[in-house]
Amino acid sequence: MDKRKVAIIGGSGFIGTRLVKRLSARNDLVLTIVDKKRSEHFPELYQFGDVTQPETLRQPLADCDAVINLAAEHQDNVDPISLYYQVNVEGARNVCMTASALNIKQIVFTSSVAVYGFVAQETGEEGLFEPFNHYGKSKLEAEYVYEAWRKAEGSNKLTIIRPTVVFGENNRGNVYNLFRQIASGRFVMIGSGNNMKSMAYVENIAARLEHALDQQATYQVSNYVDKPDFTMNQLVDVISSSLGKSNKTIRIPYLFGLCGATALDLVSKISRRKFPISRVRVQKFCARTQFKSNVQSGFVAPVELDSAIERTIKHEFSEG
Repeated sequence: MDKRKVAIIGGSGFIGTRLVKRLSARNDLVLTIVDKKRSEHFPELYQFGDVTQPETLRQPLADCDAVINLAAEHQDNVDPISLYYQVNVEGARNVCMTASALNIKQIVFTSSVAVYGFVAQETGEEGLFEPFNHYGKSKLEAEYVYEAWRKAEGSNKLTIIRPTVVFGENNRGNVYNLFRQIASGRFVMIGSGNNMKSMAYVENIAARLEHALDQQATYQVSNYVDKPDFTMNQLVDVISSSLGKSNKTIRIPYLFGLCGATALDLVSKISRRKFPISRVRVQKFCARTQFKSNVQSGFVAPVELDSAIERTIKHEFSEG
């Protein structure tokens, strides 16, 4: 049986590295990591490719059977804002154009629950699209680009997966910063802390992407969430308990925190300095971000959420 050749765009990053680790253990795949940044963990699989430069994609994607696109601008403070659209939307067009030129028939795309924006209740795939920031807006536009690619050729296969906020060992994003503050015992809770949060463990996301690659569904769009959900107060308790520490949370009213963050945004604009707190981050922190999936994909996550949180906390913050 011929081995399938799979290109993982953005494969040097946090999710990509975990995905390549899973896929490289198999003997039925030939993998290529396509990224601007060299892969520290799998340099032998790496080829340079930049989704904003389509001419750099043709060689690494040549003869591929499938593409998994993880590449994205996703941080809250990307400057200029046009980068969200250059990477996430124009990058999607370049990937689709290259796939069409090379007769690649399967694409798996990681979008985000950010396409729904702030939600008033637990939201599945039927939720309205109301993205509140440029990341969510650009991810939604990218989905439309991939949809057009799928419809252009009847044999094209597309899976779009929308993860909620992703965490795990060796991540240095917003969730890591949150965990680190709680672990330090100097955590500041803005608002009541009763807002529900959905999360997704990186190993489970990698396994879900692998499942989509193998499933080769003609067309599927699904959220990805690891259940159960926690309130912010419950999450602080879980993390504190994992470390054997008492919960010493300092509480600040929402409006006070929002005003302070708005002032920091102004200082940041004038001084060109970036601060760890911003108005958008306070809004996201205090928002209800609770999601579910109604899609029956047949996937079973390999790691339970409580074990995933414990693994991450012990790896990052346990002493000794």
